[in-house]
Amino acid sequence: MDIEFEDRQEETVSDMIPSNQHRKKQSFLWKVLAMRERNGRTMERGSNASLDPLSDSSFDNRGSEPSMSSSEAIQNFRVFAATWNVGGQCPTGNLDLNDFLQVRNEPDMYVLGFQEIVPLNAGNVLVLEDNEPAAKWLALINQSLNGSSDLASKGLKLTASFGGPLFSQKPSLKKIKKTFKKLNGKRLKSCNCVLEMERKAAKDFCFRCQESNFNSDDSSTEEEDENFTIPVALATSQMKYSLVACKQMVGIFVSVWMRRELVQYVGHLRICCTSRGIMGCLGNKGCISVSMSFYQTSFCFICSHLASGEKEGDELRRNLDVIEILKNTQFPRICKTPHSRMPDKILDHDRIIWFGDLNYRISLSHDDAKRLVEKRDWPALFNKDQLKMEREAGRVFKGWKEGKIYFAPTYKYAFNSDTYYVEGVKVSKNKRRTPAWCDRILWHGRGIQQLLYVRREFKFSDHRPVCATFNVEVEVMFRGQKKKVSTCNFQNIDDLVSTRSPYFS
Repeated sequence: MDIEFEDRQEETVSDMIPSNQHRKKQSFLWKVLAMRERNGRTMERGSNASLDPLSDSSFDNRGSEPSMSSSEAIQNFRVFAATWNVGGQCPTGNLDLNDFLQVRNEPDMYVLGFQEIVPLNAGNVLVLEDNEPAAKWLALINQSLNGSSDLASKGLKLTASFGGPLFSQKPSLKKIKKTFKKLNGKRLKSCNCVLEMERKAAKDFCFRCQESNFNSDDSSTEEEDENFTIPVALATSQMKYSLVACKQMVGIFVSVWMRRELVQYVGHLRICCTSRGIMGCLGNKGCISVSMSFYQTSFCFICSHLASGEKEGDELRRNLDVIEILKNTQFPRICKTPHSRMPDKILDHDRIIWFGDLNYRISLSHDDAKRLVEKRDWPALFNKDQLKMEREAGRVFKGWKEGKIYFAPTYKYAFNSDTYYVEGVKVSKNKRRTPAWCDRILWHGRGIQQLLYVRREFKFSDHRPVCATFNVEVEVMFRGQKKKVSTCNFQNIDDLVSTRSPYFS
């Protein structure tokens, strides 16, 4: 801060403050100004982590649009979402996920959901879930996104115990999480709001801040629960993406990854599991929901596995699952700011993506459905899709959107085959399954545009994975707004804070 700026600021402040309070409030003001100036210098030094996204070439000029203020903007980010019911099959080390994850397109965020990563038997549902498959899926995803196995480089040698190369011992989800934490070196806090001094100056505001800008004594206490951990990416050019969150509930597994330079702008990470299985309370069915803030925009991702069955009336059970998930999902309040308005319900978030094995079927006889499948008459088949009919009737997902479906039904295939389960295979009528679009991706909220909605041709399970790419608008604040501090007064002290949060009234 140069001398001329300080002189002008001192004159302005002196004119606006009564003399009996001058020294006390002036000292407070300089503390706030010094803090904001120090933050700006730190942010300017990091070329990949600049708070001015329009000047950062890493975003490839993806159509950012300035908002009402010159210090605010709507920045577009690309989000890749995918769902895959893997039918209880454990992956082998030679399973290549590059095509599934579309790594060449390099989106800003990956949101990946799996169902039935373990067999839904009594042991996994009632006793203790097996997290070895989740560890393997996590390692395979990391290998595809980051180009090589960082786990192996840290001492876990590649051997054939994973059916191919990845682990020299039986992998566990907990150990892999710890390995990622070591790779990333440090963790961001789940609540990264303003520190106490600036909270007093701006009681109704909350803004994004870097952990490295503040002393540990100024920061709020870090949560120890692993569900609230945000690993910061390894500072190396080889690490493109960092794991932000992952969680398993019996057969459901979700993970969220982001480009490493963007992770520091993630906050308020919370995870909630809602069981809708046996007796409405076991985890063989239900959902995992992830809530977080990204810059000044709140996100919610729901990975679900709804009630199965294709008998008449089963669609109503799936409707009830959705209603109960929306009703009962409650995110914990972790924000240390008393006046925080971080959403604790799914529908209160700004951008929401729901994906998973929703299990809605085709309301046609097996023979009629098979005839339309053989003709590849997807529009006629889709007219009898249960999810489409239930949404149009206003009984479920009211106000949600889904892209047009131009691909074949994703269920049910014979394993390692291109043929539906009923073709050429003798099965009893009770076990026969009509082809259906069980695997779906929907979204809710403004500022979301779907760019792609496709299925991928993996024969690994009896489902085909479904992927979607979205262009998502995010409210981003610019460092230029700190210049407004020089025109503030103590009657409007809230203007000292450079970044406003949409979660405050």
